[in-house]
Amino acid sequence: MRLCYSRLDYFEIVFDQRVETFINCHINAFSYFGGVVKVIKIDNLKAAIIQAHFYEPTYQQIYKRFADHYQFFPLPCRVASPQEKGKTESGIRYIQINFIAGRKFENNQELKLSLKEWLDNKCNTRIHGTTKKVPRIVFDNEEKELLISLPINDFVFPNLITRKVGKDCHITFANNYYSVPYQYVHKIVEVTLDIKLIKINYENQQIALHERCEAKGQFITNKAHYPKYKLYEPHSLEYQNKYRDKLKAIGQYAGDLFPLLVKYYPHSWYPMAKGILSLQKQYTNDVINLACQRALSFDAISYQKIKAICYSGCYVLPIENINNIERREGVANDYYA
Repeated sequence: MRLCYSRLDYFEIVFDQRVETFINCHINAFSYFGGVVKVIKIDNLKAAIIQAHFYEPTYQQIYKRFADHYQFFPLPCRVASPQEKGKTESGIRYIQINFIAGRKFENNQELKLSLKEWLDNKCNTRIHGTTKKVPRIVFDNEEKELLISLPINDFVFPNLITRKVGKDCHITFANNYYSVPYQYVHKIVEVTLDIKLIKINYENQQIALHERCEAKGQFITNKAHYPKYKLYEPHSLEYQNKYRDKLKAIGQYAGDLFPLLVKYYPHSWYPMAKGILSLQKQYTNDVINLACQRALSFDAISYQKIKAICYSGCYVLPIENINNIERREGVANDYYA
């Protein structure tokens, strides 16, 4: 952060651009200056600006709350216009050349100590190339008294956490998994916590709400968060209706067979139904339908039995157990009703 008039600098090296990190950098800079400026020209990083817009940018909610607490106005630059914060850009070049270049540090602590010493004894005490004045002297004599006083109370971060949405449409929190609408897969979302609720936001808009789960390793899933094809599973009504209609298209008896497959084989009916449909590659619908009629009469409700009937040609033989077929048709009618 560089003060535009005096050119007094504050530098801090961090390793991420999270909202909390960006705000803490501001707090440290204000503490170094001993006050707060009225306007801060900022870049359009996501930690501050959710959506860049020339007329009305969308601010990151927590950052804007922080700005209000410290009573400064964050003014974002226009997109791809680094000249609008040219003083800061030149400051970055200065620290790269005069502090970082050619140096090595054993650890982060050594880096921080060296940076503070350079900041106090070199950077802010030099004669500035543009103003031809010493930044520290100009700041102390002319600028410092114009700063807004630091707030009495510290800024309290809301209980907010960021998470990346996994490809399974869930985020992880406290050893549990909470669903998020599929449109936000691979996006970074914000999680705010309540006593009983978990609120998930994206760009200041709530996209999911769940009750907090006290157990561990649980999936708390709203199926509406999945894309439609994910809901298209064997146990769903849509999936069953799809195969029911395909078997009904073969013929009456094939259609009557379907609810019995679901009833007898609730967890494996769909490969059997697919198998019966695959018989269309070798046999006509009439042959398959008659085979299903014979299978119904002998209570042989399986793909292998129907395939064997088709292969042996016994579907042309007369059926004596006609009452069994009528009873099966009654089950089918109950299912469709």
